Amino acid sequence: MTFRSDGPLDTGGVSGRGGGRRGGRVAIGGGVGLVVVVIAALVFGIDPSDLLGGAGDYATEDVGSRGSDSSEIDQQIESCTIEKANTDTVCRIVATTNSLNKVWPGLVSGYQAPQAVIFAGSVDTGGCGSATSAVGPFYCPADQTAYFDPSFFETLQQQLGGSNGPLAQEYVVAHEFGHHVQHLLGADEQARRLGSKGAKSGSVRLELQADCYAGVWANRADDGPDAMLEPITRDQIDDVITTAKAIGDDRLSGSNSDGWTHGSSTQRVRWFSTGYQSGDPKTCDTFATNDL
Repeated sequence: MTFRSDGPLDTGGVSGRGGGRRGGRVAIGGGVGLVVVVIAALVFGIDPSDLLGGAGDYATEDVGSRGSDSSEIDQQIESCTIEKANTDTVCRIVATTNSLNKVWPGLVSGYQAPQAVIFAGSVDTGGCGSATSAVGPFYCPADQTAYFDPSFFETLQQQLGGSNGPLAQEYVVAHEFGHHVQHLLGADEQARRLGSKGAKSGSVRLELQADCYAGVWANRADDGPDAMLEPITRDQIDDVITTAKAIGDDRLSGSNSDGWTHGSSTQRVRWFSTGYQSGDPKTCDTFATNDL
């Protein structure tokens, strides 16, 4: 259990899309490795479908009628309550967006909430082309929308060695909202100037900063009588650390840092911890240091 009490959730900024029913092909098996490439591509203006189309030796699966259409996902979203967020992954995503949209306005002047889309199988974005579940969760700056396929959390645990703990899943959502904060503050423009690959690249700095922003949210999400989260425990933070380690570039892509886009496992843990310990986004300036 992470969310307090019961009651309705604000679902106005969350919608469903169920591309899986339209047919198509989804990368599976080694396809999760595309996450580290495709999310960077979104920031640097590349259509992710171009990369997915050239997935090379990645296995594919015909999704055909697999998944839920948008009306079914929307019905599930509309049924969400705070209580259901403690047991239902879709509702947990919705509740986390609610919490994020309570925390960030107090930290960023003029904060405007992004949209969130929960999809199954594949999705056509408003500004970043089309993508499949193989991409994992991502943020599209062009339409200021975060995209989530809940099946990613199974992949995260079963294939990548991450945690299935609730706070670990919420960390993933908070990371994507961190990209939205960066977009509002202009950090994605800084990243473009510093390049898309390499240990000191703009992409790595952007991703580590989003991890730090996720930590800032976690610090504040259980703070005060109106907080949505129950007090966060050490075990829950350990779940986040397990997940952050699992999705480091050195784990997903190997030790050669020339192709890194997200940072190492150690770096991801370090920057999440920096944000969590401080609760201050000013401590998250990965663009002002070479000590990543």
